Amino acid sequence: MEQTPPSRISDHPEFHSLRRAQRRFGIRATMLSVGGFLLYVLLSSFVPAVMNQPLFGRLTLGLTLGLGQFVVMGVTAWCYVRYMRTRVDPLARGLRSRLYETESRRGRSAAPPQGAGQPLQHGTRGFRTW
Repeated sequence: MEQTPPSRISDHPEFHSLRRAQRRFGIRATMLSVGGFLLYVLLSSFVPAVMNQPLFGRLTLGLTLGLGQFVVMGVTAWCYVRYMRTRVDPLARGLRSRLYETESRRGRSAAPPQGAGQPLQHGTRGFRTW
């Protein structure tokens, strides 16, 4: 007996692996960014003597760590883009092509629907786009 493919993209097992991969990185990136910022705020609040240590000239450790937050955010954004391009986008493209292939096979085997010839409206396939 042939197994019927899921009718909605959110029911597809590949969609679940795609979401898992996206979520896994998102959680790590969020924890790194928020954790770094929280550490900076806590150090500024509870250990001001350490944050006021001069490094050279008028540049202090606190100012350096504060400017370092921009670096952390930039690196996090760069890693996010790289991860999505190398890991998540290929999964999404593969899933999309398999779903379009399944839809085209269904379309050829079934009779044309009532509104044939009219453009498809947003959301008629039963899944959210991303």
